Amino acid sequence: MLSIKNISKSFTQRGTVLDNLCLEVEMGDTIAIMGPSGSGKTTLMNIIGLLDKPDTGDILFKGGSISNFSESESAAYRNMNIGFVFQDHLLLPYMNIYQNIFLPLLAAKHSNIQYSDKRLYINELMIQSGIYDLKNKFPSQISGGEAQRVALVRALVNKPSVLLADEPTGSLDAKNAESMGELLLEMNREYSITLILATHSNDIANKMSKKLHLVDGKLVL
Repeated sequence: MLSIKNISKSFTQRGTVLDNLCLEVEMGDTIAIMGPSGSGKTTLMNIIGLLDKPDTGDILFKGGSISNFSESESAAYRNMNIGFVFQDHLLLPYMNIYQNIFLPLLAAKHSNIQYSDKRLYINELMIQSGIYDLKNKFPSQISGGEAQRVALVRALVNKPSVLLADEPTGSLDAKNAESMGELLLEMNREYSITLILATHSNDIANKMSKKLHLVDGKLVL
C-alpha cells in the first residue's frame, strides 16, 4: 500500500537525518519505529504524511507517486488517507471534546446525509474508546490519558487508510500508556487501519507486527 524508496533528508544544523531509507507497508500492518531522540523518527512520519518532503527518493501510495504533490494535493491526500496522533494531543481549549473531534470533518465538503453518518461513526468511536461521557467537557477538564484518546478518535473520523502515531504515549504514565497501546491495536483490528508508530517504548513496540530501528538514517530490524 505504501512504499518508501531510497528517501534522504538533511537539515543545515543536524546534517543527514534520513539516508536512502526504504520501507514497505502492507495494508493492515502495525509497525513500530524505534530510535533515540533526534534519530529522525518524526521527520520520517512527517514525510509519510506529506507534512515535509524528502530531498531525494520517492514515495508511492497505492502504486502512484505522491512525492511531488502540490500543497493542495498534499492536503487532499492527508485529509482522505492519513490520520495523525502526536505526543501532544493538540486539542483546542475553547472547544468541547465533541467539537474537537468533529473539527476535521469541516475541511471536507459533506452532504447532510454524510454528516449524519459521520456523527453516528463518531459516537461509535467515542463509545469504543471509552470517552463518550466526556463529549461535553473541555480539554482542561479531562486527564492526559483521556485527551490522547480524544486525539485518537479525532484522527479516525475521516476513516484514514494510515494512522501515524508519533510518540502517542510519551507523555502518559505506564498504565495509560499501556491502555493507549491496546486501543491503537484495537482500532487497527476493528477498522483495518494501517498503523505506523514512532516510539521509545519497548512495551508498546513489542505489540506491533513489525519492530524497526532507525539507525544512521536507515531502518533496520
